Amino acid sequence: MSKLKKTSRTKASDEALNAGSGQTIRQPDVNNNKVKSISDIREQTHGVRTLQLDDEQRIRKAFVDKDWNEIKIADSWQIFKVMAEFVEGFEKMSKIGPCVSIFGSARTKPENPYYQMAEEIAAKLVRHGYGVITGGGPGIMEAGNKGARSEGGRSVGLNIELPFEQFNNIYIDPDKIINFDYFFVRKVMFVKYAQGFIGMPGGFGTLDELFEAITLIQTKKIGRFPIVLVGTAYWKGMFEWIEQVMLNDEHNISPEDLHLVQLVDDAASAVKIIDDFYSKYLLSPNF
Repeated sequence: MSKLKKTSRTKASDEALNAGSGQTIRQPDVNNNKVKSISDIREQTHGVRTLQLDDEQRIRKAFVDKDWNEIKIADSWQIFKVMAEFVEGFEKMSKIGPCVSIFGSARTKPENPYYQMAEEIAAKLVRHGYGVITGGGPGIMEAGNKGARSEGGRSVGLNIELPFEQFNNIYIDPDKIINFDYFFVRKVMFVKYAQGFIGMPGGFGTLDELFEAITLIQTKKIGRFPIVLVGTAYWKGMFEWIEQVMLNDEHNISPEDLHLVQLVDDAASAVKIIDDFYSKYLLSPNF
């Protein structure tokens, strides 16, 4: 084997791994195809959304060697940003009192029956003494905040900064809206300050929040708070797969894990599950 020419650590490693193959993996240059103007964007994307170009730049950036000083500076600033979001979240959320987190799609329109049901659930929760926590955006989140506001209850919005879809709705209490850059910080607030969870039909984000709560309860990292999913037709197929494949075929969960979630089809049943859970402990909301 010929002596390796010292260039960057990454290149040397790649040449060693590919010795004898006649090929060398080369690092992509992040400056290649760098966008300098709107004309460049149009030319390079051929009319495709510029988000694809952003993705390419992020992928290229991941292959760039950084020296220790660059790493230290970038990571240190990121740590401070994360800390700042936690501090703001803890300060505002610690004073909200008993609340229920409502998850659901940002794409659900006001004329959709699930939007109307989420609004009704939130209003009932407030009448029963609970506040409402949502993701702060449109769709089901808006419905939850709207229902809470209609009854004069506490309406909390944990908004996430996204390049599309997400913007905070107008039904959040002005002193209870928090904007996040990091999904994981936002999810901590959803779980830490909720006494129950209601999941409406939604997409990947809803599933992410739902399974975060289920996992923390299953592993006993938090108490066994009630989790209610609204819309049997929407959720039934997923839980049939969980029971058949995850439980029966692969034994990746325990039979009792299936009882962590309850499925309902109307607002009254969803709120009743929350109430019944706390009545066992002789507890009731205190505001």
